[in-house]
Amino acid sequence: MKNICVFCGSSAGSRPEYLETANRLAHTLVDRKLGLVYGGASVGIMGELARTMLAAGGEVIGVIPASLVEKEVAFEDLPDLRVVSSMHERKTVMAGLAQGFIALPGGLGTMEEFFETLTWAQLGLHAKPCGLLNVCGYFDKLVSFLDQAVEERFIMPENRSMVLIDDNPDTLLDQFESYQPPKVDKAAWARAEKVRESN
Repeated sequence: MKNICVFCGSSAGSRPEYLETANRLAHTLVDRKLGLVYGGASVGIMGELARTMLAAGGEVIGVIPASLVEKEVAFEDLPDLRVVSSMHERKTVMAGLAQGFIALPGGLGTMEEFFETLTWAQLGLHAKPCGLLNVCGYFDKLVSFLDQAVEERFIMPENRSMVLIDDNPDTLLDQFESYQPPKVDKAAWARAEKVRESN
């Protein structure tokens, strides 16, 4: 791995632990000689993560759509800030630059970016690890929802296993390094569903 893409909030959130964990993640990436790819903002968890990386001597690539440069307060002092034309291009560029994806706490944008990337993995468009850095149990209810979706037969157990989860940046990245994408036979799943529905 060379770069890790991190999806996270442009808000700092309500708990100091969110920014503290962003700092820990930044130092962990630098210690492991991994670069950061992120959404290019200078505010919230996004800005804290990027500033800590730079202060620790790490490499940072910010990717932000032109329409959000002012709204998200682009980190214009970044050595490598890439302004793109759309949200779709942003995600495509970030995905191409990264060898793994982590979600820190964030809102709708964070969720959308993480799950689109995860969906690409489910479809076999990439085989890169995707993980949730579960600060203060922020993602607990989301994880419960994913488990419920497996029980209700909307997510295959193999695809659920693609979501790596930890509350510690170092051990989450250990999971990334040993990650092997599951082998999923979607056609067999569809056949089994058809048989089940006919009974």
